[in-house]
Amino acid sequence: MSTLTTHVLDTMRGRPAAGVKIELWSIDRKTLLKTIETNADGRTDSPLLAADAMATGTYELVFYVGDYFGEKKFLDRVPVRFTISDAAAKYHVPLLVSPWSYSTYRGS
Repeated sequence: MSTLTTHVLDTMRGRPAAGVKIELWSIDRKTLLKTIETNADGRTDSPLLAADAMATGTYELVFYVGDYFGEKKFLDRVPVRFTISDAAAKYHVPLLVSPWSYSTYRGS
């Protein structure tokens, strides 16, 4: 089943990051598609895009990590730009983050 999902892990505290605001943008259409917040497990309660909304194109997730950590001394918002090249595939874009660094990858 094709979907776009994410989760956020707080690597400073070693736990899921609950309450992180996330925006999903379509870069091709220059449109904000969704604003959502992570749950207690650091995940969203529903996919960012479900099968019927999956479309090829360039997207960007913006994670509001400065608000989550309660400080904006270094990282504030973390943008992750990626391409959906197969709308029938599952895309999972996790963020591992601390107030000073982050990493991401295409998960499963």
